[in-house]
Amino acid sequence: MNKISKSKFKKTKTFITSKGRELELARFEFSFGNGSKENVMTQLKTYQNEDGGFGNGIEPDFWLPNSSPMATWAAGQILMEIGADANEPMVKSMISYLINTNDIETGMWNSVLPENNDYPHAPWWHWQEGVQENWMFNPSVELAAFLVHWSSEQSKAGEIGWISIGKAINHLMNKTEMDRHEINNYLQLIKIIKPNESTFNTKLQYSLNSVSKKIMVLAEQCADKDISTWTKGYKALPLDFIDNPKHPLCERFGPLVEQNLDLYVEQMSEEGIWDISWSWGSYPEEFEVARRYWKGILAVNRYKHLKAFGYLE
Repeated sequence: MNKISKSKFKKTKTFITSKGRELELARFEFSFGNGSKENVMTQLKTYQNEDGGFGNGIEPDFWLPNSSPMATWAAGQILMEIGADANEPMVKSMISYLINTNDIETGMWNSVLPENNDYPHAPWWHWQEGVQENWMFNPSVELAAFLVHWSSEQSKAGEIGWISIGKAINHLMNKTEMDRHEINNYLQLIKIIKPNESTFNTKLQYSLNSVSKKIMVLAEQCADKDISTWTKGYKALPLDFIDNPKHPLCERFGPLVEQNLDLYVEQMSEEGIWDISWSWGSYPEEFEVARRYWKGILAVNRYKHLKAFGYLE
């Protein structure tokens, strides 16, 4: 095991401080220093709109200033990361936005909005008729989990959340393969909904245990197990699905988990960060800004993995 040295750690923080966003710096300090959740929320607030949703490029690959479900999902993940309380005004406002933008018939939120096309964006964030078919319950199933997590079962938010989750589970159980991002949304659902397992088992057609087994199979199937190809393009690696040594997928992936961690250590640059493995193919100036922001995001996320598996000195 090649651990990340304290000197490399300092370089990472220097990069995030000088070239990253204030949001990533706040997250980095919260997870690895003396930073507070209040500071993270202060930075998050700059991305929240009056309708309670988030936008303003919080997801660096699309720069739509208006609120969108996908940008709101990105913010919700950070609120989960810091353990934000349901009584926080930011959370209440976000829940209100999600209530107002859910399609009760499909159980989904629109993953891509037409307005995306009016601002710099990566090609996969481009809206066209029927695009929702490509996204399905990414990120809707996780947004629904947010509603249940931060609301009472009897509330309108809780009701919408459970209805959406029911539709998402029916979709999942009929799938034989799934995109890595949608898989991750379901993995997060399982983690978020665990305290409500008895309600899940009572309300829905399938037990949480059977749903967990199904998504584990899809995740194992989706991950690239050929180490020789891991550095060639945009691949789904074991650590894209695992966040701690006790995760049930660790046993399924076996030594691939440690090999993935070793790859992270090997790929770290002299600046203490990682570059992204994708490009936009358009908006070259804006892409370089997004790329720099993503380096900060990758640094925070990968350090969380490295810390959880004991790879920090």
